[in-house]
Order: sequence, then C-alpha cells, then structure tokens
Amino acid sequence: MGTVQKPASSSDSDPNIEEKKRKRMLSNRESARRSRAKKQKQLEDLVNEASTLQEENNQFTEKIKVTTERFMEMESSNNVLRARVMELTDRVNSLNMLLQQLAGEGSGYTVDIPEITDTLMQPWQTPFPLIPIMASADVIDF
Repeated sequence: MGTVQKPASSSDSDPNIEEKKRKRMLSNRESARRSRAKKQKQLEDLVNEASTLQEENNQFTEKIKVTTERFMEMESSNNVLRARVMELTDRVNSLNMLLQQLAGEGSGYTVDIPEITDTLMQPWQTPFPLIPIMASADVIDF
C-alpha cells in the first residue's frame, strides 16, 4: 500500500506564514478600531451640528414671533390713523363746502356765521370716544 500523507498542522507550517497572518490580523484590528473611532467622531460632529442648528432655529423662531407681534401692533396703529385721516378729511371737505356756500352768498348780504364749537377748533379731539380698532389676523404658531 501507498503511504498516506498527513495534513499539515499549524506547527508543521512555515513560521513566516504564521507571522504574516498574525501581522495581518493585528493590522485588520487596528484598521477596524480606527474606522470605529472615525465613525464615532462623525456621529459626535453631526450631533453637535444638529444642536447648533436647532439653537439657531429657535432664535430665528423667536425673532419671527417678536417681529410678527410688532407688525400686528403697527398694523393696528396704522388702521387707527387711517380712520382718523378719513374723519379729518371729511371734516375739511365739509368746512370747504361751507366756505364755498358762504362766499357764493356774499353778494352784499350779511352772513350770520354761527360760533364754531370747541370740537371744530380742535379737530384732533373728537366729540365721541375713540373705539379701538381690533386687528384680526391669523397668528402663525412656530
């Protein structure tokens, strides 16, 4: 019968091959460690960036809220002023019509001009209480 060959055991193999395997395993472990550390750093960087962006977003949201409130206040004030301008314009038009009528009648006749009341001498004081105009607008909640 022929001789049976035994499989080569690790003790029978070349010591150079074993050393190369060991070095490759160490190199792979170190590479995996570096890769994990790099991923951990990337994750920390992304978490920090997300936190910074969230804080900026909160600041912008607060600025928008304050600006919107100021806008609403100004819009309400403008509405009051517009109503006041319309009222004063009507008064001026009425007075002009009265003056035109008086000038037209001034053909030698004496015109008895009634005494002007305080409210007409001081048009900024209205004879009726001012009623605030409430602005209605949809408020956006951020």
